[in-house]
Amino acid sequence: MQAGPKKARLEPNTMSIRGPHPNGPIQPRPLVALLDGRDCSIEMPILKDVATVAFCDAQSTHEIHEKVLNEAVGALMWHTINLNKEDLDKFKSLRVIIRIGSGYDNVDVKAAGEMGIAVCNVPGYGVEEVADSTLCLILNLYRRTYWLANMVREGKKINGPEQLRDAAQGSARIRGDTLGIVGLGRVGTAVALRAKVFGFNVIFYDPYLTDGIEKSLGITRVYTLQELLFQSDCVSLHCNLNEHNHHLINDYTIKQMRPGAFLINTARGGLVDEVALAAALKDGRIRAAALDVQENEPLVFASSSLKDCPNLICTPHSAFYSEQSVTELREMAAGEVRRAILGRIPESLRNCVNKEYFTPTTTWATSTDFDERSLEHPVFLKLRRHVKCAALLDLCPRPSQKHGLERWTGSGRVD
Repeated sequence: MQAGPKKARLEPNTMSIRGPHPNGPIQPRPLVALLDGRDCSIEMPILKDVATVAFCDAQSTHEIHEKVLNEAVGALMWHTINLNKEDLDKFKSLRVIIRIGSGYDNVDVKAAGEMGIAVCNVPGYGVEEVADSTLCLILNLYRRTYWLANMVREGKKINGPEQLRDAAQGSARIRGDTLGIVGLGRVGTAVALRAKVFGFNVIFYDPYLTDGIEKSLGITRVYTLQELLFQSDCVSLHCNLNEHNHHLINDYTIKQMRPGAFLINTARGGLVDEVALAAALKDGRIRAAALDVQENEPLVFASSSLKDCPNLICTPHSAFYSEQSVTELREMAAGEVRRAILGRIPESLRNCVNKEYFTPTTTWATSTDFDERSLEHPVFLKLRRHVKCAALLDLCPRPSQKHGLERWTGSGRVD
């Protein structure tokens, strides 16, 4: 069935997600869709009084129902689906995308902004889990726990110091080694604090931070990636993926690392050139590596360039996971959708990553039958600290032009 002609993104009579007339007939609730999942049990209680929630369980936009493509004003998505410009163009009514997670490299943020679609992420969840998982992987590489446990499971007998020496070859003492952290954000900072307890000398490289943070944490700052790689016995990646740092770890940068260094990546798979890493593991330039993220997920190990690599641990993008962190993550994502429906875009959104595409006074989503009590949902109260309720005002919007895109300005209700 062919989709109908594409509607304009922003029209005077479709500015509100909730409906055109505050005292008119009841309008259908806005449609919010979970694109790549089935379980909406956590999101539903937060959104059920302001939206209709549907799930798609899709791996691409080809699998998304036409009703969602035509009517969904909000989309929730994990990391298993990609939305490029062509994919975004299929959505006729979309106003906001919430990436359930911190990374948003699977969304064309620029194209979304040019189409008038706000993109948000959830950066503050699972910090402890990712940091703990990172230290767990570091300890496994240093102490060979993963491989030694597998030997016991496989029935290999280790008798005497000679056999133990062969089995545990590559084990190292942590105290006094240098851990180099690339990206000192929330997770990078948490890893640094944990690593110091184990006796690591911690250095970091992050060109976006102002001077002084190293003094408060008791760690050392370096000002080039080359310097960090040269000094580090173990390198751990904790930065976002963008067009500037794709394959940050490649054949050239691996040659700048200390011979026999360890590498850990719990950030984004595209940061590491897996072909170059495989070659470095095989010839011993890198002693061992642990990857919780891979370039292509889920990883098909049998056909991967990493399949024959020694001294490699791969886990299935699970470092963030705990029952507590996933519940927190999904509540925060649903709360962001709720703010988009009841408040202003982008002002009411806490983590809009393409805010520069919208004028500060753009008002898209306001409730036509707004009641302040609707923000007092028990779960939502836990998430929010302040939300400005723009829907209580009643001023007409005025069209304006900026960056060649149709914009709407106004300081009050837009229905």
